Amino acid sequence: MSKVALIKPLVIALALVLAGCSDQDATKTAASAQRTVQAQTVVLQASENLATTATTGSVVALESVRVASRLMGYIRDIAVVEGQAVKAGQRLFTIDPLDIEGAVEQARLGLRQAEDAMKDAKADFDRFDNLYKDEVVSRQQFEKMKLNHDIAVSRAAQAKAGLGTAQGQMRYATVTAPINGVVTQKLANEGDIAAPGHPVLMLENPARLQVQTAVSDDLYKGIRLGQEVMVEIDGQDQPVSAKVARLSPAADPMTHTYTVKLDVAAPGLKSGAFARVLFPTGKRSVLAVPAAAVLDRAGITGVFVVDAQGTAQYRMLRVGKSQGGLVEVLSGLNPGERVVTGNAQAVNNGDKVSEAKVAG
Repeated sequence: MSKVALIKPLVIALALVLAGCSDQDATKTAASAQRTVQAQTVVLQASENLATTATTGSVVALESVRVASRLMGYIRDIAVVEGQAVKAGQRLFTIDPLDIEGAVEQARLGLRQAEDAMKDAKADFDRFDNLYKDEVVSRQQFEKMKLNHDIAVSRAAQAKAGLGTAQGQMRYATVTAPINGVVTQKLANEGDIAAPGHPVLMLENPARLQVQTAVSDDLYKGIRLGQEVMVEIDGQDQPVSAKVARLSPAADPMTHTYTVKLDVAAPGLKSGAFARVLFPTGKRSVLAVPAAAVLDRAGITGVFVVDAQGTAQYRMLRVGKSQGGLVEVLSGLNPGERVVTGNAQAVNNGDKVSEAKVAG
């Protein structure tokens, strides 16, 4: 065998040995480069929560009044503006009383004339009474004079009642607030003609509010008066508790839904706000993670999952509602997996996670 043929296999074997040593060195270098980060973790466990069916609705005032005039006439002035709080009995607007004043004066004149006529009739009756006793006039003449006197008394009483009615109309010229509340709408202006049945202002009592919604027949069957229900309302950071106060006994013929009203109270709540009523319909299994575990990396929502070797890997999630410091996980995690919940911002893919002790 030639020397060249003998050397060639030795060169190949040496190259393989050197390559193997190079791979081992690279592995050792990568292992030594892996960071170790201290962080808190938790093993996920599914919990059983109420399943709900949401219906849309709105906040309405339990006390809402359309304030109109009982008289027809020009609106002389409106003493309030939209958004102003008013007390029951406070003046809202005034109808020009000129026509009413004329009616009162006419009724007063009519009463004066009726009273004068009654005095004359009384004098005639007294005279004929004496004449009848002295048998100077007949009974028929006496009875006629008595009838005239009775008619005069009746007309005077009618005139007095008419004056009282006319004076009572003067009270209606000044329109006052029927409830404590807030002016929510101004439907007329000074100088407009007010008429019975045509509202000038809208008042609401903001202290007594309800949420009104419409539900299907299937959902309606499971609702009870006094039932506690959670409601999500625009402007409220968290769902608020409400109580079923009224169930409509008949369905709407157009929508075939039933109206449900719920008493609700919360700081800053205003009528007209959009609401979502969460009616409980059973129970469901829910997986949730602490809000501190959920990150946004490059626009991707996710958490760091720690495997059996203690290595962290970023996992993309689809999340649902947030409540009580927990975020509902719709997909991306399974019960039993360990996720980083504390110091998550310091963790990167591939880091070794060492369990940190919680201070305190």
